[in-house]
Amino acid sequence: MKTRYVVGGILLTGIFAILFTAYPAWRKASDNGGQQPATPFNIAGNLYYVGANDVTAFLLVDDSGHVLIDGGYPGTASMILNSVRELGFSPRDIKWQLNTHAHLDHAGGLADIQSHTGATVLASHDSAQILRRGGQSDTMLGPLSFLTHLPFLQYPPVTDVQAFSDNKVLELGSHRLTPVSTPGHMPGCTSWYFPVTDRGVQHHVLLSCGLSPPLTLTLFKDKNTIEAFEKSFLQLEALDVDIFLTPHARTFGRWKKYQQNLQNLSEPNAFIDRPGWQQYLKSARQRVDEAAR
Repeated sequence: MKTRYVVGGILLTGIFAILFTAYPAWRKASDNGGQQPATPFNIAGNLYYVGANDVTAFLLVDDSGHVLIDGGYPGTASMILNSVRELGFSPRDIKWQLNTHAHLDHAGGLADIQSHTGATVLASHDSAQILRRGGQSDTMLGPLSFLTHLPFLQYPPVTDVQAFSDNKVLELGSHRLTPVSTPGHMPGCTSWYFPVTDRGVQHHVLLSCGLSPPLTLTLFKDKNTIEAFEKSFLQLEALDVDIFLTPHARTFGRWKKYQQNLQNLSEPNAFIDRPGWQQYLKSARQRVDEAAR
């Protein structure tokens, strides 16, 4: 009997020791999602990439103030701010922070960044509610939404956030951006549509909100999610898009296009990719249709 207690005590001690030593690494990983810093660069005109290696963030610069779109994970906020500085800009000149959607990997760093910039955070009505709660009650998980109250799925709340009206042009200093309501991936999902002038030519840029099917669709075949996606695809298909961007760098070819521009293998700018946008949209619709079956 004593031997059993001794062995049990040793095992418990070992388990607690492992948890104690592994927790800091786990906490760090959950804070930044395994993201690594990425070299910031100019995409086109006054538009810059300032995100991590996969979770994206974008900077629009202007003398009237800069616009930052998305905030990454809580642990990537410092990467974004460092990228802004590396490009020669000051975070204090960021006057507005926008968001595509209120998931941990795209909104987790908004509050931290705002504490450094003093910027106004703007989001759709649905997203603003989730941002204020630090990710709690996100309906992406359907009946499992109670899981969003677990600490590792939450992020610092954005208490100072203003809601805007969908599909109406926002005039932010000299910037003109149209928030296009594209729910489906989650309620409140916002795609950002705006012009940039590159090499004397104006181009239409679209930062598309996420289009991957959520659990409400893949597991629960929710009719409201199906209808939301259908409306979103119709809106996106109607837009004239020269440069498309997404919340994850791999889906718009950040690295490949960046390298092409560096090596001068592409003229004009490699990020001007109308066929790529059409293919991306077609593939996204196919994934949603398959998930809905």
